[in-house]
Amino acid sequence: MSAERDNLAVQHFALERMREVDLDEVMNIELASFRSPWSRPVFVEELQRPWAFLDIVRSTGNGQVLAFCNYWRVADEVHLLKVATLPDARGLGLGARLLAHVIDFARRNDCRLITLEVRRSNEIAQRLYRRFAFRSVGVRPNYNADDNEDAIVMILEIDPTAA
Repeated sequence: MSAERDNLAVQHFALERMREVDLDEVMNIELASFRSPWSRPVFVEELQRPWAFLDIVRSTGNGQVLAFCNYWRVADEVHLLKVATLPDARGLGLGARLLAHVIDFARRNDCRLITLEVRRSNEIAQRLYRRFAFRSVGVRPNYNADDNEDAIVMILEIDPTAA
C-alpha cells in the first residue's frame, strides 16, 4: 500500500449531500470511472431535479470528495444511476458505504425496491450489489451507447420490517 493509500485508510469520512461547489471533484471521479462520462451540465441538472439525490463521501481530514452516488426516488422505488469512487480510494469500502446509505434511504422513505443497470463486464460492481442481496432480473441488450454492451438489470426488494 502506498503512503497516500495508507493515509486514506486511516482517515474518517463524512457522507453528505452534494453541492454545486463539489462538482469539480465529482467530475474528476466521473471521468476516471466511466467509459461514457456524464457532462458537467448533466450533473447541474441532476442537482436541480426534486426527485434526484446526489450524495458524496468526503474525507474529514482534508475535505476531499472521494466517492459519490446518484439515485432517483420515483413513487415507491429508488433507481440507482451511479456509484463511483476516486481510483486512489477504491478498496476502502466507500462504494459499500454509499450503497448502504441508498438502501437506508429507501427503507426510511417506504420504498418497495431499488433498481439499477450495470455493465455486463463490471463484475466488481455486480459482486458489490450481490453482497447487498441485489439479484439479476434481466438484461438490457446493447444498453450502453458507447459500445453496445449489455446491461444487467438488478433489483433489491425492500423488506419493510427490516431495521
